[in-house]
Order: sequence, then C-alpha cells, then structure tokens
Amino acid sequence: MTIQNPKPKIEATIAILGAGAWGTALANLAAANGNQVGLWSRESSESLADVIAGADIILSAVSMKGVRPVVELIKPLPLSSDTIIVTATKGLEPSTTCTPAQIWQAAFPSHPVVVLAGPNLSKEIEQGLPAATVVASTDAEAAKVVQARLNSTRFRVYTNSDPLGVELGGTLKNVIAISAGTCDGLQLGTNAKAALVTRGLAEIIRIGTHWGAKTDTFYGLSGLGDLLATCNSPLSRNYQVGYQLAQGKQLPEVLAALQGTAEGVNTTQVLIQLANQQGISVPISYQVYRLLQGEVTPQAAVDALMLRDVKPEIGSWPSQALPWKGNGS
Repeated sequence: MTIQNPKPKIEATIAILGAGAWGTALANLAAANGNQVGLWSRESSESLADVIAGADIILSAVSMKGVRPVVELIKPLPLSSDTIIVTATKGLEPSTTCTPAQIWQAAFPSHPVVVLAGPNLSKEIEQGLPAATVVASTDAEAAKVVQARLNSTRFRVYTNSDPLGVELGGTLKNVIAISAGTCDGLQLGTNAKAALVTRGLAEIIRIGTHWGAKTDTFYGLSGLGDLLATCNSPLSRNYQVGYQLAQGKQLPEVLAALQGTAEGVNTTQVLIQLANQQGISVPISYQVYRLLQGEVTPQAAVDALMLRDVKPEIGSWPSQALPWKGNGS
C-alpha cells in the first residue's frame, strides 16, 4: 500500500507489522511525521526481515491471533539492541491469557516494549480528523521516543507509566462495546446506554485493578476515552457485533460481514474464564458472553442485568450514616 504524503525529512525507521485499517492508518501518520516507514503483512512482496532491518521501532498492529506467530517469525532475526517494540493490538491470548505486550516482552526481554492505545477509530484517523492516544511503558525514555515519532497537530500522543492499565483499558472496553451496540440495537434509549457504559467502566476498573493496573489509568484516554469512542460509534466492529445481534442476526453471519476482527468476541471468552477462576464479579461481561454463546436473547440479557439485586453504587454505606443506626434512639 502507498504511504500518503511523506515529509522529505527522515527522523527514524519504523517497521509497521499489519497492513489492515489500523496498521495502514499508523503507517500514514508516521510517514506524514517525517519517518521512514516500512509496512509489512503476510501478503507483502517484501520479506519481514527486509522490512525490520535497521528499524528503530517495530510497531505491531496485527490481530490478536497473529501476535504470537509474528513474534516467532521475528525471534530468529537480528535486531538492534536499541530497537523499541510497540504493540497496538487489543486482546487476550486464549491459550495463555497473556496480553500482547506480555507476549512481546517475554520473547524480547532486553527490549523496551511500549503499548499504544486510545480512542483511535482508524477510519477517522485516515480522514485526517484530530485524535489523541497514549503510549505506555515501564521504560519512560522509550515511551518518549515513540511519542516524539508519532505526535503531530492531528494526532496528540501522551505518555503513561502503566502499560498494563493502558493495554487492559483498550482490551476490556471491546466487551462493553458489544453490550452498548446491543443496547442501541434494541433502541433502549439514552438513559439505559449511559447507565450501561458507566457500570461497564466500573467493571473494567474492578478487573484491571485486580490484575495489577492503576485505577487512575482507566479514567484516561485508553480507558474512559476509548470506551466512549467504541461504545458510541458504528465504525466500531465490536459495537456492530452487538447491534447486529440485537437486530436478530446470528453471530457467524455478523462476523463474516465485518471488515476486520472484532477482538471483543474472543476477549469475552478469555475474560469470563479468568473471572470465574479468580472470583471477579463481571455481570455485564457475563451477559455478553451468554449472548455470544447463544444462551440468551439480547432482551433476556438486558432483563438479567435489570433484575440483579440492588446495592450501593460505590462501596458500602458507613453504618453510622444510616438513619436507622445510632445511639439507640
């Protein structure tokens, strides 16, 4: 594919793996920012070894199922000790429950790994509309390098020191986006949608902090920001899965018609497996799982959520604040 309007000044060599909509959008952003860019996919005429040769940054935008195969292809190839690995994939590996960053870091322990995530609908980015993202790493300098390479007047890049939280925010919101699409497909209204997304964020935070991420991260661009974008845009493939299911279509039919992968379908299955093992309460994700499995209809999933036991919204009410508790009066 042709990279659009590269600037004459070359600042770095970036190898982008994955020539789908997201990979191509990132390649165009990087090229427009003055970087020399190589774009690779399994259909490329150029070899992977040639594309990554001399790269300062390897940016992976392949689907979740492609992460480990690509990692295995790169492992025997020579890499500079200074090469930074960036992962822009959102998902969980079914066999290991690892995130993409965990897979890359295990394979390349001496290389800094940076996570890129945010409210980044690729079609809007390709149209030149403004957007912002987060690059997160335990290596602050590596995150700053990636920030400098990608930041522009139409793509604002922030750094973050919590890569797990940034990655989980971008991954788990896809599950909630399926439920949001279902809500809109059933025409349940704005009140229901607002409640669903808000409680969905609470669920994401509960899961993420249980796994070691920082709470504050989920209120940022890769958490709340990505959640809002994905739950409110028909451009989101995960939103479309829920919407089309609510219209009476079957899951295989919906997935076959999508252009690209709806990572939330796989993520839901892995999430429920982990939540059951670790005793994490995930009521919205569980109903999404049942919906995807064909165990319930979209309306039945909504009814199950509405009929749950009532409880405080946040934490528990201090006993001294309750009107029927006191000094015996």
